[in-house]
Amino acid sequence: MKVRSIINNVTRGHFATCRGWMFGFFVLGSALTVRAQQAVQPVLRFADVLTDNMVIQQNKPFTVWGKAGRFEPVKIEADWLKTSVVVQADDYGDFIGIIPVPKIRPGDFGEHTLQISSGTVSRVTLQHILIGEVWFCGGQSNMQSPVGDILDGKVEAAQADYKNIRLFNAALNFSNTPLDNVKGQWVACTPQTVEKFSAVAYFFARQLHTTLDVPVGVIFSGIGASAAQAYVPREVLAADPLLDSAYLQPYLKSEKSREVIDGGFSFEKVTRPFLLYNAMIHPFVKLSIRGFCWYQGESNRNERDGYTHLMHTLIQRWRSDFGQGELPFYFVQVAPFFWDRENPDLTDYAFFREAQANILRLNNTGMVLTMDVGEAKDLHPKDKKPVGIRLALTALHQTYNQLSVVYQGPQMKTVEFENTTAIVTYIPETIAGGLKTKDGASPKFFSLAGEDGKFYPAEAVIVGDQVKVSSSKVKRPVALRYAFTNYAVTNFENGNGLPAVPFRTDSWREQK
Repeated sequence: MKVRSIINNVTRGHFATCRGWMFGFFVLGSALTVRAQQAVQPVLRFADVLTDNMVIQQNKPFTVWGKAGRFEPVKIEADWLKTSVVVQADDYGDFIGIIPVPKIRPGDFGEHTLQISSGTVSRVTLQHILIGEVWFCGGQSNMQSPVGDILDGKVEAAQADYKNIRLFNAALNFSNTPLDNVKGQWVACTPQTVEKFSAVAYFFARQLHTTLDVPVGVIFSGIGASAAQAYVPREVLAADPLLDSAYLQPYLKSEKSREVIDGGFSFEKVTRPFLLYNAMIHPFVKLSIRGFCWYQGESNRNERDGYTHLMHTLIQRWRSDFGQGELPFYFVQVAPFFWDRENPDLTDYAFFREAQANILRLNNTGMVLTMDVGEAKDLHPKDKKPVGIRLALTALHQTYNQLSVVYQGPQMKTVEFENTTAIVTYIPETIAGGLKTKDGASPKFFSLAGEDGKFYPAEAVIVGDQVKVSSSKVKRPVALRYAFTNYAVTNFENGNGLPAVPFRTDSWREQK
């Protein structure tokens, strides 16, 4: 290779950010040393996310990538293929190949091997691989909360012996530039491995596994207290005037942006834009998956339309990066919480939940409610099992076309005002099993307002498939709200135990 060519390559990969010739010379020399070492010490390995015990997404092309010697041919073999695939590593030793993966039948839990080889002696094999369904789970602390810490967690963990469910827990990291590496290992689900794994992701996987009767792999890659902008690439934020001004520019103009970035946690660092995307999302983008699950929002709770727009941008970019079409994206609406303000009339968190609900305007999304399993004075409610199951019900209905699966609670269709009463009619398919309350009492947290815009608590009565609402303090109601306050832990549900969806009929502006 000519000297000019070497310098050009190093300049592209390492020299662009250097200041001063001496520092540039040092980097150039270091890069040449590394390249020389690679030339005499052939490397062959799978990408970090490809390990023993993994689940490979069925019925999709599967990307195999990793490291090899520069320009070396790499043979990819799988025990379900009759022929191998041969690719060539590039100048940096990166290789990438694509192999077909069959559709499996329910009950097929056969283990497989995947092998790469280069030259005559270098060979690496992945063992105990399953073919099934793979889902990517992200978010902040309520998604991260491990099985061992939730309601009945010790009992649930002790019973979690599912060798055909596989778990991948991505280690926390941050980066200014997109990374291809991530620390983590696929493991079989056992009482020991599940105890520290995301409870929501586990119950989601368990419900899919037992219903579909196929292997299920779940990845958790997220961190408590993180904000949504942390999971969006820098160039995407920069290209959007709203996101650029709200998130990127304030960070780039701050002293924080000039700090050396390491893997250590801080509550502030997990809200910085793009760092978590680079370190904890980008390493997975070549992996074939079925879809995404997301539980996040508490760190963005003071935002409204901007959060909806941010999430639309996040979803669209993730779908683009993973390159597998319009992948389903199912998310959890934040649970009731009082935020240290004991006033049952406050609505700021309800308006944020409304902003979350507006994410549903994007195609192939779904929202899971937590209104009935929240704890007014605990930001991390312990009853996580229903959350994971509801995500799975959504996936079963929307992704796996099991249309008989009920996945939504009562959702308002129309509200009619007749004299002193508001009559609520619900979308028929959301009231399977009828309308009821979980405690046998009347439905709570309905409120009515007249022309003055002041809401008063109202009495609600279930009458067949409708709810009739009235208040002695509102003679001529013009607006109705349900569970539209900060910490309304609800009791109203359908016959399948799924909670009613909060709503408001008014379009009045939020009172700050």
